[in-house]
Amino acid sequence: MDRITLGNEEFEGRNNAYVLADGDDLALVDTGIATPGVRSQLRDGLADCGYAFADVDAIVLTHYHVDHAGLAGEIQAESDAAVYVHEADAPIVAGDEDALEELHARRRELLDTWGVPDALQAELQSFLDAASEIEGEPADVTPIEDGTVLELGTWQLEAVHAPGHTAGLCWFDILDAPASGPAGTDVASGSREAFVGDAVLPVYTPNIGGADVRVDRPLETYRTTLERLVDRGYDRVWPGHRDPIDAPADRAQTILDHHRERTDRVLGVLRTHGPCDAWTVSDHLFGELSGIHILHGPGEAYAHLDHLRHEGVLALEGGEYRLLDRAVDTEGRPSR
Repeated sequence: MDRITLGNEEFEGRNNAYVLADGDDLALVDTGIATPGVRSQLRDGLADCGYAFADVDAIVLTHYHVDHAGLAGEIQAESDAAVYVHEADAPIVAGDEDALEELHARRRELLDTWGVPDALQAELQSFLDAASEIEGEPADVTPIEDGTVLELGTWQLEAVHAPGHTAGLCWFDILDAPASGPAGTDVASGSREAFVGDAVLPVYTPNIGGADVRVDRPLETYRTTLERLVDRGYDRVWPGHRDPIDAPADRAQTILDHHRERTDRVLGVLRTHGPCDAWTVSDHLFGELSGIHILHGPGEAYAHLDHLRHEGVLALEGGEYRLLDRAVDTEGRPSR
């Protein structure tokens, strides 16, 4: 297995595309953004391994975001590769107009509900319009679901549905892999490993709430995903950004702890400032925002506010969240 590092200055930093080769069989896990620079990086990285876009037989996408799926359609056009992605994200990768309009309408609705100022909504839309060039071409996709096993030559990957960051994010449990490969990128014999996309990252905490506005109860959903990862007992995982994670359960636990602390901070904002909408809470948490963070900041605040409301700690009235007179435990639930 080879890891190709791809440029990405907008999102969580350096992207990874993983090259799974076995004789004449060639698969990619994720593809990077559809910009000229990243396209060249991916072509050059494949050439260093002795391959071209036309040689790719399969593309396995962890989720629909453009920094992971942007080049899938273009590679497929050159190679006729199969493109696999979870059924929840498949319509977006396929460029389905109804699915895209539903996503955009939901985003507009929530930005209003969260109380994002009109001027910042306009700035966000300008950013998204400018970023449309990195989305790439639609792909003809093969939808998969939790438990689907992909046979990619000797490589055998099992899809594990891991929603939160997006509705259809999957990680891929490595059930079988060839023994040969460059030092440092082999899947160790007897080691339990997976390609995890943005389910867990080595530096940043994956955004929830804003990263995919289709996800219902985003914090609770993502916490369940992290707990599932801990339970799997992986020895090492290969993320969608930056370097491999050698203690994935510890990293997942760190992110869970981070969200508990953020829940406490959200409660602190409401105790200090009284009832607030999601944008006001976001402003107290993160300060001034620009670009994609105009979506991600209030989305993250909303994820925590929504969780606390479902747990009976907050009431939502007229777009503002109000503290109820109840003590809460470390999970943000009312104390018994």
